[in-house]
Amino acid sequence: MDKQRKQELAELKPTAEMMNEDQFWAIVQKAVDEAGDDEDEYLEVVMHELSKLSLKEMVGFRLRTDKLLYDSYTSEMWCAGYLMNGGCSDDGFEYFRLWVISRGRKVYEAALANPDNLIDYIAEDAEVDFFEFELFWYAAIDAFEEATEADLYDYIDDDNFTTREGNYPNFEFNWDEEDPESMKKLCPRLFERFD
Repeated sequence: MDKQRKQELAELKPTAEMMNEDQFWAIVQKAVDEAGDDEDEYLEVVMHELSKLSLKEMVGFRLRTDKLLYDSYTSEMWCAGYLMNGGCSDDGFEYFRLWVISRGRKVYEAALANPDNLIDYIAEDAEVDFFEFELFWYAAIDAFEEATEADLYDYIDDDNFTTREGNYPNFEFNWDEEDPESMKKLCPRLFERFD
């Protein structure tokens, strides 16, 4: 660890401050533009961009990711994930939402408005087997560790950052995998493509 990072780490206190949304989405968009669907290349771009930031901003990137995961934790989004991936466990739903976030602000906001909109962002000949991106969640953690040899989790103020896994809102499912019509009703275009 270089001297400057060592000093920065010594002064860093646990934080609940998320990265500014515009800054977050600019990093994501750069990765989308430069790497497309290539996950390894995508992560390289994100890691490179994060390495230029302060340690607090790296933590903020992770917190912003967690907030976006929190905001997209809905029954309708789960239905979309189930259809697109041919099933969707708790973990699978997490990785699906990470994929949605990793596609950029336009895709995320369209999906948040109505998850069936995701059909507009999937090429007819898409060669993706699963719409999941688990490793996106660890980009900030890896960048932080690379810069400091420390654990980013130690610098999250859990008492004041509540929009995270473990605190997700409760909801009633408004669809049932045993009742395809209930899924078709929520996501008709995704149903037609993936069922």
